[in-house]
Amino acid sequence: MSVPTTVRFRRAVTAVVLSTALMVGATACGSGGSGPREELSAASMGELAALAAAEPVAAEADELAAATPSPSTSAEKQKFAKTRFVANASLAAGATYQWIVKPYRAGKFKKGAKGRTFALIKAGLAGAFAYNRLKAATENAKGDPLLAKAVAPLAAGIESLKGLGSKLRKGQAGDGDIDAFDSVINSVKEAGQSAGATVTDKVPSASQLGG
Repeated sequence: MSVPTTVRFRRAVTAVVLSTALMVGATACGSGGSGPREELSAASMGELAALAAAEPVAAEADELAAATPSPSTSAEKQKFAKTRFVANASLAAGATYQWIVKPYRAGKFKKGAKGRTFALIKAGLAGAFAYNRLKAATENAKGDPLLAKAVAPLAAGIESLKGLGSKLRKGQAGDGDIDAFDSVINSVKEAGQSAGATVTDKVPSASQLGG
């Protein structure tokens, strides 16, 4: 099976997306100012690399799945829809907890906190990634009547997350914004569970994304 043109294009621009994210971080880290200078650690570089690559790779998986011959029976189609829903929703849940909810609760986003700059960059990338994966999961759910019915009421909540990635990156997110992400993820998990599609946190990793 040949790789779709858009997939090849995404692979070409992934490096651009990654280098841009890292350049922003390096600029913020080395900019002049009265605040303490943040060190660019190998761990921070690795996490930013994973996040910058996550969405293109996840989107590639969607397109490659779409290019795969469609399941022939109704039961097979529903099973395929649930599998894709779980994969996308689990990635959204993992990224949200690892890079948004957990660091926020730990005070990493507060002014003066050590590593704040990179925590905010990672949160911004994770926010955009989670939103896109949740949108993809919503589309996947349409292939299974029971799952589609369970997920349909969550559309507005998912859409409300659209601009939060940018807000997080700029350090403008508050309790309400973090709660919104957490609430939507929990609602998606509950909807999936009710339809036999269990969603568990799956954190995107550099090794996984490069595989």
